[in-house]
Amino acid sequence: MVEDGGKIRLDKWLWFARVVKTRAVAQELAGSGHVRVNGQRAESAAKAIRIGDVLTIALPSRVRVLKVQDVAERRGPASDAARLYEEL
Repeated sequence: MVEDGGKIRLDKWLWFARVVKTRAVAQELAGSGHVRVNGQRAESAAKAIRIGDVLTIALPSRVRVLKVQDVAERRGPASDAARLYEEL
């Protein structure tokens, strides 16, 4: 569920936006310091993010820079997930 004020947990957003395949992988990625939120390393998977934040995500195959455009209440199809971010 989306938290008040348009904020959501980092791991949930990564999973909802289909950056990773499972929520467990999202938690591991966010908690291991491979994600930066507005240039600062995310300390935990529970870090709150909001619309307008810029995420730098170090994946095994590449680095993605995404601007959060929206938050979702559930994981939907890929077409819905693509609306959650802008690739920079």
